[in-house]
Amino acid sequence: MDAGPGRTSHFAERFLHVDMDAFYVEVERLRDPSLRGVPVVVGGLGPRGVVSSASYEARASGVHSAMPIAEARRRCPRARFVPPDHRAYAASSGEVFALLEEFTPAVERISVDEAFLDIAGLRLHFGSPAEVAVEIRAQLREHPGLPASVGAATTKFLAKLASEEAKPDGFLVVAAGRELEFLHPLPVRRLWGVGAATHAALEALAVETIGDLAALPPATLEHRLGPSVGRHLAALARGEDPRAVEVESAAKSISVEETFGTDLVGEEAIEDAMLALCARLSGRLGRVGRVGRTVTVKLRSADFTTTTRSLTRRSPVAHTPQLWDAARTLLARMPVAGGVRLLGVGVSHLETARAPRQLSMTEDGRTRVADAADRVRKRYGEDAVVPARLVAKHARRRGKPPDR
Repeated sequence: MDAGPGRTSHFAERFLHVDMDAFYVEVERLRDPSLRGVPVVVGGLGPRGVVSSASYEARASGVHSAMPIAEARRRCPRARFVPPDHRAYAASSGEVFALLEEFTPAVERISVDEAFLDIAGLRLHFGSPAEVAVEIRAQLREHPGLPASVGAATTKFLAKLASEEAKPDGFLVVAAGRELEFLHPLPVRRLWGVGAATHAALEALAVETIGDLAALPPATLEHRLGPSVGRHLAALARGEDPRAVEVESAAKSISVEETFGTDLVGEEAIEDAMLALCARLSGRLGRVGRVGRTVTVKLRSADFTTTTRSLTRRSPVAHTPQLWDAARTLLARMPVAGGVRLLGVGVSHLETARAPRQLSMTEDGRTRVADAADRVRKRYGEDAVVPARLVAKHARRRGKPPDR
């Protein structure tokens, strides 16, 4: 279609980065309006809990994600502390992405509260990327009732930086032709791939801003940082990012983990905890209709040493017995003698559960049972069906005698 004199058929600033503001906190505020206007911290409330999300009022006191809850309480004693409800967050996330996909099918999910959009095709419906950003934010505010920050630019990298600059609850468009004007004054740590070691190497070269880095000869960067990292950072400093929005890359893995109030000691306690995690993971996979071929177990010992092991199956897995078989095999290869502080299990190499696959007679029977259990959990909640091995412990935790 001819766009007419002086008009283009698509926006130059075609990439949007939508990032929900303090997502877990804002979902909790929807459910409990008394949390509005006060510092709020969402996270595990036990002695070893960590911060999952902090409101901007709490961040002003130095609270941030992954901080121990005990430290968050010290820094912001007047904050309201709320345990996470991942089912509520998943439901709100689904509403967010359903709304985004009403604007364009070109939505790349980065996490439960973050996405890239390609809005090139919206040129015929909106006058500018700023209008798109304003409308998306307005509709998110109306339903599901959550604030978001939006950045628009000619590349995904710049769009993400723009949304970060727009926080909280704002939008910013980096106009085509003014990319370097926006990019070069920013601290060099804002570049993807600049961690502590790389930052120290750049400081030794007197590099403080992205513009400082862009001014260095590429050969100097490659010599000091290595060819791959040097070329990568030099390209970003020039505003170059050739990546497109990848619609099918929504979820590369799904996992669950738990940090325990006291270290788990003994094979039975560790296996019971892992079996419970496998049941939780199965429920999550069932809700999103996914299966996967690679099972990964994460273990953090009492001395804080973290170990991961993975196992890839020929056929995709999703149900508790399948996950448990793989997880138990992996646990046998991991150091558990000194006690376990954290356990996690995840599935990657995901595909839709509707994809055809070959089943044995035995596996087919187990799968039908697991499918039935998943249907019960979807209707009555995750605790409606638990592995038989865990029935007694589950009943004690709920203060009820186990059925006999």
